[in-house]
Amino acid sequence: MPKTTLEGSFCALITPFNADGSVDHEGFRTWIDFHHEHGTSALLLMGSTGEVSLLSWEERRRIIRQTVRFRRPGMPLYYGCTGNSTESTIEMVRHAGAEGADGAIITIPSYICPPVEDAVTYYLEVADASPIPIGIYNNPTRVKTDLPAEAVLRLAKHENIVILKESTSRVAQIAQVAAGRPDMAVMCCDSPNLGLVMPVMSLGGQGTANMTGNIAPRELAAISKPWASFADAQACRETYLRLLPLLFFTYSTVNPIPVKSLARALGMPAGDLRRPYRALQGGDLERGLRIVRELGLAETYGYSRA
Repeated sequence: MPKTTLEGSFCALITPFNADGSVDHEGFRTWIDFHHEHGTSALLLMGSTGEVSLLSWEERRRIIRQTVRFRRPGMPLYYGCTGNSTESTIEMVRHAGAEGADGAIITIPSYICPPVEDAVTYYLEVADASPIPIGIYNNPTRVKTDLPAEAVLRLAKHENIVILKESTSRVAQIAQVAAGRPDMAVMCCDSPNLGLVMPVMSLGGQGTANMTGNIAPRELAAISKPWASFADAQACRETYLRLLPLLFFTYSTVNPIPVKSLARALGMPAGDLRRPYRALQGGDLERGLRIVRELGLAETYGYSRA
């Protein structure tokens, strides 16, 4: 039987903090409602955009426990569940499943840089143990280990692995994966520096696993819609080209500094970034606000502070 997979805009949500630095759980409710209203297909909480490596284990468990209560119909909630080892990743995935999460996204644990075969074994062991669907995130920029197409296609055969988020810049690899007709959703990062969005969508990709959707969810929904007609392709291209200034801004320095700084300046629940990250200030932040105004996003979403 075909797996149940995602398609469309899979947005990696920022983690909102209160003024005292604690997690703003009610802020998550606002964000989830915002995305549901504006066409986001699914959300990833506690990804790199959510500053997951700066959250304690207890904070991560509480975020899952609290936010599953805010789930809206038809918009699954996935959670970043990567631990420091295979065992701790399995523990977090099982916790997410017990709390009612719809799925989990996992990467290679940071810093250890395992060989490809060890990485494949890690993903398979977590998928075997998980009570919920798993998405794999190939992000060698952050974890060094880089899964080739052959390894991805092997993982796609597992009944519990349903998503690939690709964050390399190798269009040839995406083509190889697509040619293998994997039984999983093939999605890509929305970074314009990687330049994957148009190739992935043209090769039959199911959407984008993005973070610019925190600011422009309707636009990312249009860009991320799988192509079933020329009209879909045309809408994707036109929206992508129009949104390029914002995409380049949100990736102007390490994620999530620009997108969270901008969300806070626009009046959305955000709070400060956790150290050692520091928020954008002055002209750097004003450039993002100017882009929001020029694209008409202030009016579209009611960003009164733009």
